[in-house]
Amino acid sequence: MERIGVYPGTFDPITLGHGDIIRRGAKLVDRLIIGVTTNMSKNPMFSPDERMDMVRREVADMGIANVEVVGFNSLLMKFAERQGASMIVRGLRAVADFEYEYQMAGMNQQLNDRIETVFLMADVSLQPIASKLVKEIALFGGDIANFVSPSVRDDVVARVAELGQLGDD
Repeated sequence: MERIGVYPGTFDPITLGHGDIIRRGAKLVDRLIIGVTTNMSKNPMFSPDERMDMVRREVADMGIANVEVVGFNSLLMKFAERQGASMIVRGLRAVADFEYEYQMAGMNQQLNDRIETVFLMADVSLQPIASKLVKEIALFGGDIANFVSPSVRDDVVARVAELGQLGDD
């Protein structure tokens, strides 16, 4: 039986931290599905299609064959069920992440106790990276090269140019 995992997220934009979890999560399953959710409450910089394209490009650059990217706009557990997943992969950066993720895992277990949630700690060097902070740094004209791949950096810089940089500088 094929072991399928789902790594869900907004990926707005995909960061080096996400890439670390994708690489490591792909080793745990036969097939890892990266579920790119719409999640409009997070005020995305990129459309769902742009984010899916960005994630597909990053995965292709990683050269990982057992990963696919699928968009979704539903409850995570419904999406995971439709994909035939037995595992949800989540990345943790800090204690604050754990509290939120622990609560979500408990709720998800109530919805479907046949799908396990597996937490992967982000690489120590990547723990501070968050998409929200990457966008904020870029919007204020800061350099995001240490947090995202060069191609994602180019995408973010181009979007900031369209939106207009914030701040006085």
